[in-house]
Amino acid sequence: MSVYLDHAATTPLRPEVLDAMQPYLTEHFGNPSSIHGTGRQARLGLDEARETVARILGAKPREIVFTSGGTEADNLAVKGAAWAASSDGRRVVTSSVEHKAVMHSCAVLERFGFEVTYLPVDRYGRVDPASVASAIRDHTTVVSVMYANNEVGTIQLIREIGAVCRQRKVLFHVDAVQAAGFLPLDVDTLQADLLSLGAHKLYGPKGVGALFVRQGTALLTQLSGGSQERQRRAGTENVAGIVGFAKALELAQDDLVARENENARLAGLRDQLIAGCTALPGVTLTGHPTERLPNNASFLVDGVEGGDLVAALDLEGIAASTGSACTTGSAEPSHVLLAMGHEPEQAHGSLRLTPGRSTTEEDVRRTIEVMGVVLERMRAGRSEQAEVASA
Repeated sequence: MSVYLDHAATTPLRPEVLDAMQPYLTEHFGNPSSIHGTGRQARLGLDEARETVARILGAKPREIVFTSGGTEADNLAVKGAAWAASSDGRRVVTSSVEHKAVMHSCAVLERFGFEVTYLPVDRYGRVDPASVASAIRDHTTVVSVMYANNEVGTIQLIREIGAVCRQRKVLFHVDAVQAAGFLPLDVDTLQADLLSLGAHKLYGPKGVGALFVRQGTALLTQLSGGSQERQRRAGTENVAGIVGFAKALELAQDDLVARENENARLAGLRDQLIAGCTALPGVTLTGHPTERLPNNASFLVDGVEGGDLVAALDLEGIAASTGSACTTGSAEPSHVLLAMGHEPEQAHGSLRLTPGRSTTEEDVRRTIEVMGVVLERMRAGRSEQAEVASA
């Protein structure tokens, strides 16, 4: 029996999403910029998808820019907005626990003379809105804070931070890639000027995402070429992927408002994972104890390397991760855990379990049972190695 507990890394395509995409992979294959009938059919699908995404965000269709995914959306938002506003100032504010797409975008800006303030977080990974207010000074143009953390699941106080930015007349970017499908996305309520989304976290296709750009917000395009997406993102649109993305987002929104919603079920599974795993010796929860995504259970495990633990679980048929899939394989400990105050040695023992639509209570029970056996075996082996080394 196989148990997949890595839905924060990616999700399987929902059948309804594939059905929506199918016509645009076959008969409606045209280029949406072409003026003939085949192109117009593709354009119709693109326009309808844009309207769907805009409706869910409480935005206007012309405020939606389709991208190749959340990473491109983050790059376009942070670098594009910072460069476009550079005549007014070269100061950017972000948090120390952002996704690498934002962190690396800020590092690029620094190489070109921008000043970036990386805000500290508390031991749960939360940014204090007061620290955002304190960090905004003259010539600050962009603030970027993620809605929910991709590694530990902590939900940020986005509305409060948005209010600070609106009051100080600074552009506010929200990376909502992990939050979409779990948390409300109305951009006016969040007071966001820019908001990034990705499809494959939502049971949609890989290689497609979107950026909300509030009307009147200037961006320096990061991809040059054609005039697509109102000249904000060149390149022929991935119509089938975009249609699938819109359908996946629509289905996720329906789940969010349903009476017996999927999020409540996932939160129950998450809590069972947290209770069962933290009952094991040397396993502690990371992230906020209550204000966290309903599908995220993240831990520090004493006495083992996170990568070794994930490999051992995989041999038992359980797919897990050490944290962000974008940093898996790095020898460096998670920057998120370090920012939360954990020592590097502790941070190397990270584990993330993220259930999804296919996860059952039996899957959770089996995972907890296997975790106990695997940890006991790994620690026993480590003790034997230490004894041999000291002999």
